[in-house]
Amino acid sequence: MEYCREQIRTDCEELLSRFQQTESVRFEIFSTMWKEMNFSEIFLGTIEGHETRLFSREILATACTFFLPPFTFQIRTGALYLLYGLYNSQLAQPREKIRFALKHWNDVKKFEQEAANAQHFDAVYILRKLISVKAMQFTAMPKPLAFLASKKGSRTICEDFVAQTERPYELVSGDMLEELNNVHLHYEKLKASAIDNFNEPGSSLNLIQKDLVPRLRSSLLSFQNWQKQKCSRRAELLASIKSKSYGQTVEASKARRHRQVE
Repeated sequence: MEYCREQIRTDCEELLSRFQQTESVRFEIFSTMWKEMNFSEIFLGTIEGHETRLFSREILATACTFFLPPFTFQIRTGALYLLYGLYNSQLAQPREKIRFALKHWNDVKKFEQEAANAQHFDAVYILRKLISVKAMQFTAMPKPLAFLASKKGSRTICEDFVAQTERPYELVSGDMLEELNNVHLHYEKLKASAIDNFNEPGSSLNLIQKDLVPRLRSSLLSFQNWQKQKCSRRAELLASIKSKSYGQTVEASKARRHRQVE
């Protein structure tokens, strides 16, 4: 299904982008957008029986990529709802499963725990529902492999969907900076000893950045301060999402109004 792979991803990004603009993680909000876009009709473009299954497999695999890190919690929640809608709307019989690699099991459980801690019970319910009906498969590879199958380059990730990174802290630690400083000082001494007149260093010695470690530490601190400000804005956004989500009064259906206690 390579001829429509780009269009599938574009449609998924469009739906998730609209969901992101709502600043909500409620399934009710996502369901409204799903219906407004008539997203279930995406399966009506396939005619042949074998294409129906291949198309279902392709679009489920595309939606899976948004459910995994490094995307934000809101985008991953929207992707979960998207998987739920696609799985139940597909035309393939029996239904095509949602495939994950075994290494993604921990990511799924962490998401479930995070959603439960934040009391996003609709997301928890949808996830457990998919697991209970065995809609998800955890396999060796996220996609079935075929002999001599072409491997296309991965598309650039939408930056608006990506969560903040922790990689700089993993790469630049206090021990690493100390070790780098020791190596740098030792290298400086070796270079200096190779020059006859140390009071007037040669051009080769001038190539050494004497403030390498302090500059690296300063850059890391600047990134840390910027990230704290971003986290503060993100925390305010999440608080706003939660207040908006739970602040909405849902009118009871007419069939259940008689159950309400005055």
